[in-house]
Order: sequence, then structure tokens, then C-alpha cells
Amino acid sequence: MSKVSVLVVDDAPFIRDLVKKALRGHFPGLQIEEAINGRKAQQLLGRNRYDLILCDWEMPELSGLELLQWFRAQADVEKIPFIMVTSRGDKEHVVEAIQAGVTDYIGKPFSNEQLVAKVHKALKRTGKLADLARRNPQASVGTAQETISNLMGGRRVTRPEAAPPSATASASSSASLLTAGAAPAASTEKSDPRASGVRGQAQLRLAGQQFACVVKTLSLKDALLVVRRGERLPALFESGVLDLEQDSDRSVARINGYIHALSALEPKMDCEWVRVTLKFVDQDPQKLEYLSRLIASGTTLSQYVPGA
Repeated sequence: MSKVSVLVVDDAPFIRDLVKKALRGHFPGLQIEEAINGRKAQQLLGRNRYDLILCDWEMPELSGLELLQWFRAQADVEKIPFIMVTSRGDKEHVVEAIQAGVTDYIGKPFSNEQLVAKVHKALKRTGKLADLARRNPQASVGTAQETISNLMGGRRVTRPEAAPPSATASASSSASLLTAGAAPAASTEKSDPRASGVRGQAQLRLAGQQFACVVKTLSLKDALLVVRRGERLPALFESGVLDLEQDSDRSVARINGYIHALSALEPKMDCEWVRVTLKFVDQDPQKLEYLSRLIASGTTLSQYVPGA
């Protein structure tokens, strides 16, 4: 009996590790390989056949979209699921991925529930989930669920599963299905600039929640943020996305990271504000260049101070 295999493609080691741990915990026996960028993935796909591809969008050398376009041009691959995993959740990018032949879409940051549901759906549709179950008759789906949940922030996110798009569905309706009918993850590009009048403001997106935040310190490695205390606090080691807007052209950089540290802004129990350190995991040269420009302009305008 052949093995069921998946290829995980992301330039951020932290994201690859989270995905691999979640898949291994929920799908015992699943063979997992990884690629550090699109070019490496292209080489692996040229030599091997995989039952599922989980791919980041923004990567150096070859983007996820370019890899998808190349992959769909190969012979006998139309039934292999290709799931895009990215922080680029705005509708135009979803439509672009649909037109290139994407099977499904996971927006960063995501919970383990969302990731597992998408993978379960893709493997079930191709019959590989049954093959996996036959290979591991003693393993039950849901094993190590609490451990996986802790990796992704310890939350359960329940969301109705999207129906598969029909052959006649338009790109617009397909985009709604792929994002489970939810609003785009990052709409700051379309927002009124006056809505965030405080310089140095940004958006911190976690799975199922978004925080308006003030950027106090910014470096190529991390950001020190101040967020208002809400119904729940960000969790240590929880993955997240920081949306940063550059004043000059209103372009938005979506930087992937994880919660590295939390502390109260004031020494009292009812403190309303919390310091959050977000460690960046992206290694994309374009994002690093964007951060460098943002740090330079922010320092000049006294929006925040550069970090170490």
C-alpha cells in the first residue's frame, strides 16, 4: 500500500514546524516533506509525486502563485490538491489563486482546527484519507488534540465548512467559498487612512481575532507592540500576522511571527494595556527590505524607535 504524502512549502521555519507538528499529531502515518522556498519545492515536485501540497504565497526566488502556475501546467496533476497558506487574504489575491488552479485557501494566522479541517477535506475528496486510515487502523483522528491546540494558541475555532465550488461558479463566488464566507483577513489597504490617525499604529491578527496596536519599537527581528486588553489576551508562542502600513504609498506589509513575550504596561491587576513582543519568522528579502524602509521612515517621523 502506497504512503500518503504531503509537501509543506514555506520560507519560515517556524511556520513549517507548526504545520508539521499539527499534521503529525492529527494524521498519524502521514508522510511529510518540506521545502524552504518555491524553487526547492519545484525541484521536489519534479522528482516526486505528492498527495497534497500546502504552500505559502510570499517566498523568495519563486512565489507560491508562480509555483502553482508551473505545477498546474504539468501532466496528470489536476486532481492533486494545492492549498495556499498565506497572510494575503484580500479578495483579489484569492481570485488570482483560483484562476491559477488553487484547490483551497488558508489565511494566516490560522488555528490548528482550521488547518486540520482543510487538510481533512482535501484528503477525503481524493480518497487519500481512507488510505491513511487503512494504513493506521489503530490511530483515531483527534489524537493529541490538546497538544496541537497548545501549539496554535490553545483556542478552538469553529467555523462552518465551505461547500466545494461548482464548475460554473464565478471567481468572485469561489473566493467567498475558499474564505468560508468571511471578510478578507487584511483590509487595511482599502481603509480610510484617517481611521488610524495615531502614527505607528498597526494591526495584529491572530486566529479568530484582530487587535489594533501601537508599534513602539521595530527591528528586522521583532516588534514591540502595545494592545488594549480585551476578552482574551494573546497567548505565548501563538502565531500571528502584523499588518504594517507605510505612509508614503499606503502599501501594507504582512509580517508573520509569533508571540514571544507579554507584560502589563502598568504594575496593577486592572491594567488596560499590554506590551506584546512579536518575533518575526519571515525570511523573504522583499519583506526585510520593506521593514528596513519602514524603520527608516518611522524613525525620521518619530513614529517609533528602531530596535536592536
